[in-house]
Amino acid sequence: MIFPSELLRKCWFLAGPTASGKSAASLVLARLLDAEIISLDSMAIYRGMDIGTAKPSLEDQQRVPHHMIDIADPEQDFSVAEFLKLTLDAAEQIDRRGRVPLFVGGTGLYLRAILRGLFEGPSADWTIRQRWEEQARANGPEWLHQQLRNVDPVAAERLHSNDMRRIIRALEVFEVTGRPISDDQQHGPRPKDEQPRCVAWIEPPRDWLRARIDRRVDLMMEEGWLAETERLMRRDPPPGRTASQALGYRELNEYLQGRQQSQHELSATVELIKTATRQFAKRQHTWFRNLEECCAIATTGEETADEIARRVLAAAGS
Repeated sequence: MIFPSELLRKCWFLAGPTASGKSAASLVLARLLDAEIISLDSMAIYRGMDIGTAKPSLEDQQRVPHHMIDIADPEQDFSVAEFLKLTLDAAEQIDRRGRVPLFVGGTGLYLRAILRGLFEGPSADWTIRQRWEEQARANGPEWLHQQLRNVDPVAAERLHSNDMRRIIRALEVFEVTGRPISDDQQHGPRPKDEQPRCVAWIEPPRDWLRARIDRRVDLMMEEGWLAETERLMRRDPPPGRTASQALGYRELNEYLQGRQQSQHELSATVELIKTATRQFAKRQHTWFRNLEECCAIATTGEETADEIARRVLAAAGS
C-alpha cells in the first residue's frame, strides 16, 4: 500500500517529539497554507483518550479542521494499514476541496508508511500470536522484547518494550517467513520529484524538552488524567491491547488496579510516566533523524508558534 505520488507532492508534514510545540505551530502553519490537519498520532484516534494524548482542544479543531482524531473506540485494535487507507481518503478529500493536507504528529511508523509505503507482510497467524501472548504474560514485556532483539535487533530498537502488539507481529513475521520484518521495511525514500513539498520536524534542545515533558505530565495529572484512565478502564468492553498499552495509561491503570495505592506510590507512578515519556521522545528523535526526507528545524525553546511555522515555510522555500 502506497500513497499516490501526485497527491503526496501536495502534502506538508510537521513532525517532532512529544511536547516539542508542533501542535501550536501547526495551527499557524495551517492558516498560512490554507490547510486542514491530518493527525499522525497513533493514540489520538481513540475516543475518550483526550488528556493523556494531548489532543487538540475543541476550539482548535473548530479553528482548523482536524482529521484522524476520535475515529475508533478504545476496544478496537487499529493497524497501520487501516491508518494509511483512512489518511489517504482524508488527504484526497482535502485536496478536492482545494486545500492543503497538513500531516502533524509524532508517530514515526505512520510517517514512514506514508512517505515510503507499507510492507503488510504475511497474513495473521493467530496460533503463533496466542502462543507469544501467553509467553509474554508469563515472562513479562522485557522478556518478549529481548526475544525480538535476538532475531531482529533493528525492529527491537524501534519498538518500546510495552508495544506488545507490534513486537508479537515482528516475531510472528520472523517465525513465518524466516526473515526479520525490518528487512522488508527498509524501503528507501522516493525520488525527489515524488516527495512531499515539505517534511519538517521540530528539534528542540534535549534539556529543554525533558523539562517541558515533566511539566506537561504534571499538568495532565492536574487536568484529570487519572480519572480519565479510570473511566477508560471501566468501559464495557474494556480497552483493547493497543489502547490499554498507551503511554501513561498503562502505568496509571496499574496504580488503579491496586498495585500502587498510596499517594506516595501515585507520585512514583507519575515519575515513571515522565521517564517513559522522555525515553519515547528520544526514540521519536531517532525516527525523524533517520528519515532522509525529514528536514530538522532546530529550535531553542524560546520561539513562538508563529516563528516556528514561518521557519518551516522558509525551509520549504515558500
